[in-house]
Amino acid sequence: MTKEEALKTYFGYDAFRGGQEAVIDALLSGRDALAVMPTGAGKSVCYQIPALLLPGITLVISPLVSLMRDQVTALVQMGIPAAFLNSSLTFRQYLLALDRAREGRYKIIYAAPERLETEGFRAFAGTADISLIAVDEAHCISQWGQDFRPSYLNIPAFAASLPRRPVMGAFTATATPEVKEDIEHLLALRAPLRLATGFDRENLYFEVRQPGDKKSALLELVRGRPGKCGIVYCATRKAVEEVCQFLRDQGVPAARYHAGLEAEERRQSQEDFLYDRAQVMVATNAFGMGIDKSDVRYVVHYNMPKDMESYYQEAGRAGRDGLPASCVLLYSGQDVRTNEYLITHSEAREGVDEAAAERLRERDLQRLRQMAGYCRTRHCLRQHILRYFGQDAPDYCGTCYNCLHNFKEVEVGREAQAIVRCVAETGQHFGVGVIAETLCGADTDRVRKYRMERQASYGALEALSQRAVRERIRFLLDEGILTLSPGQYPVLQLGERAEDVVRNGPALYMRTVEEERPAAARRQAPAELEGGQAELFGRLRALRARIARRQGVPAYVVFSDRTLREMAALQPRTTEELRTVSGVGDAKAGRYGRAFLEEIQAFGER
Repeated sequence: MTKEEALKTYFGYDAFRGGQEAVIDALLSGRDALAVMPTGAGKSVCYQIPALLLPGITLVISPLVSLMRDQVTALVQMGIPAAFLNSSLTFRQYLLALDRAREGRYKIIYAAPERLETEGFRAFAGTADISLIAVDEAHCISQWGQDFRPSYLNIPAFAASLPRRPVMGAFTATATPEVKEDIEHLLALRAPLRLATGFDRENLYFEVRQPGDKKSALLELVRGRPGKCGIVYCATRKAVEEVCQFLRDQGVPAARYHAGLEAEERRQSQEDFLYDRAQVMVATNAFGMGIDKSDVRYVVHYNMPKDMESYYQEAGRAGRDGLPASCVLLYSGQDVRTNEYLITHSEAREGVDEAAAERLRERDLQRLRQMAGYCRTRHCLRQHILRYFGQDAPDYCGTCYNCLHNFKEVEVGREAQAIVRCVAETGQHFGVGVIAETLCGADTDRVRKYRMERQASYGALEALSQRAVRERIRFLLDEGILTLSPGQYPVLQLGERAEDVVRNGPALYMRTVEEERPAAARRQAPAELEGGQAELFGRLRALRARIARRQGVPAYVVFSDRTLREMAALQPRTTEELRTVSGVGDAKAGRYGRAFLEEIQAFGER
């Protein structure tokens, strides 16, 4: 069987995506490879095709149990014998899986890096015919990366201990030049093919919002996408609990996931999300690495992550099927200060001396500043991301919020003085809301309660709306002119530059949205299905859900949304015509083809 035949027979695709064929050819020829490919670009195919064509077993080293289970489920659906060996198995199940592996019943075995150190697994590996080692999420080997796992450092010694060192492939979605160098060196790759297909995900829309009320903004985003599934990332466990409960109270079917929950609840939450019982997953960054759900239509960051690597990896879980998806970050200056505190007060990593720990902290603070720069920029957001990873990008992408809107420079020096004076004369005791109401001359319960109408600054900015004053306060926070106190009820305080603003009144320019750019200036998204095709697509999705429930697998494992959209558009009538649909391989055509063809025929005969 050729690589092209394997691609069509098992995966149902007629052609390789960019970069896949070069990596596959390298591994099949016995050459190591380092592939940096964005989420959704098909990294797994780069080692799954060689696994089918090489004579022995392919060992995939992966960091998370959830990834292994999802990918093995998908492979089995495609007719590829695969298994995972991890802590979710009972000891008896683990021994049985090892016995079957020794008998050569699997072509692909997934294992966590920690598993390589166990006596039983080493005994198995010492006698097994391992043709390929694929290291997934390879950036975990670098302490300069965002997900450093010391157990990854043991991989090269394990490979060298085998009777014959297999060819090795390393795969990751996000890696700076420094991390790529670390991966190659620490994994001891031998003259590897180095391939980076680029980091751009053209189907993703990027936006940064600075809402006065994050919960209201989140609810607007979720309700604006009815029936769509999404992930909401929060910085802390407490925030996960509050946001999840808020969404549930608003009637949104939401699940929660963080490391403080019992293992059984984490497993149940993940299954509810994968099987579409929960529309929204609210989680810390403990959820997501390797999540294989292809139809996530949006990712919302309720808090700003601490670095661009984390943000892009988490945002990249949207739209893995290539269809349009949104990535929205709800930013506040408090996010920066929270992350600064966490970085400066974090314990040194295991095995790292104090000097190296200090260098890592300084590196983390620098990456935090770059992440904050992304949140504040009014230039193209896609360009900002791609240039961070060392990739050239044009000034205009046509699909991010900043490119779809025009901005104007507003001089806010006089208004800044009024805001700073109000914060000072009220004793630095009040939050953003009270200060905005005071400056606008509002007649509210809070203003009367604290007798703010007696202050000299009362009504000083009455020509502006409270929203406009809040926007200027956020600008002053970002500039360090004002700060927010820590705690549950933060109050505005004077920053290092506040005195200079009052004394000298320097010109300060803030960029604000002027208007939305005309539709003609936008990059066009794929056309939506309409009329009968849209109705048939809905019927095919319902059929898929029934089959998935009956078989106990996630719906996207049966067929992806992308495949169903193509079915609805082409409306195949025979098995041969069905096989021409992208994503329909021989195994799935045989297993599900009749049911879907009958649904299409019934729709046509209405």
